[in-house]
Amino acid sequence: MGEVRTPRVPPGQFVTDQWPVLHYGPVPRADLGTWRFRVFGAVEEEREWTYEAFRSLGYGEVCCDVHCVTRWTRLDNRFAGVPARAVLREVRPRPGARWVMVHAEGGYTTNVTVEDLDRDDVVFAYEHDGRPLSPEHGWPLRLVIPHLYFWKSAKWVRGLEFLTEERPGFWEAAGYHLRGDPWREERYGDGLP
Repeated sequence: MGEVRTPRVPPGQFVTDQWPVLHYGPVPRADLGTWRFRVFGAVEEEREWTYEAFRSLGYGEVCCDVHCVTRWTRLDNRFAGVPARAVLREVRPRPGARWVMVHAEGGYTTNVTVEDLDRDDVVFAYEHDGRPLSPEHGWPLRLVIPHLYFWKSAKWVRGLEFLTEERPGFWEAAGYHLRGDPWREERYGDGLP
């Protein structure tokens, strides 16, 4: 399960019962017949899965709080999906791989560290609060990294690229922080190369 903090709401955030829909560009339409999840780069074994094959890698649940960089927090979200560690076991990152570029529909990317991905509470979610994710919230697959601002939890995720050098993703290249820790208010600017 997720890390429990006291207080639960990071500095500068407010609590909401709503789950606002925020993203760049249109909501993509998924065709599960052609959908693939690809892992490549600095790994021992590059892999590609169909949707059903990816879901068969394992099952995990996490109850966590969601913190958005736009300053809202939604408490007690239940996500279910494939544990990130199940994917890491399959591809075996090389020793020099310290970063991951998350690739999603529409060319969207976000960067995270391998360390941030390799946690018990990180999942590739297809359910939220006991129901399938809605397309607006990332169905058929959304990465959930509870300890970072939620822009790092990419919607419509389609793959991972393991890197030996850090590169900024979409929002990071536009001025967002490279890491995005809500407890340090790593929203914008600092941390860019």
